[in-house]
Amino acid sequence: MAEAVQTTALLVEQFGVAQITPIRHAVSRGASAAGLSGSRLEDFVLAVNEIVTNAVRHAGGGGLVRLWVAGGVLVCEVTDHGAGIPAERLNGQAPPPSYSISGRGLWLARHLVDEVEVSTGEAGTIVRLSSAVPD
Repeated sequence: MAEAVQTTALLVEQFGVAQITPIRHAVSRGASAAGLSGSRLEDFVLAVNEIVTNAVRHAGGGGLVRLWVAGGVLVCEVTDHGAGIPAERLNGQAPPPSYSISGRGLWLARHLVDEVEVSTGEAGTIVRLSSAVPD
């Protein structure tokens, strides 16, 4: 039998354009309470902000953000109901061209947190950001 992993919910919130800043502040408080600090905290909050902003701008205007700790890892999941991320952008390994005025959010997030998982389809996209928290 698999061992249960203890999780602690820190935030579950619907968001739209008017909630971008309040969500960023709530994520900052939750990540800080979970044990992130300094540049690790700033990087995590910036990564989440980029993904939330992407959901508002490119994926239907809003979504759901969930933040929790499980097994020493802080996880933030952003769910939207947009058309999905184009396949060429899913891996987010290369930045968009320098002349592009947007499209850096997923690429940036991959450089700011320990792990980014993306699943996308007709129902929308789920982006899961994870960073280890110190003991």
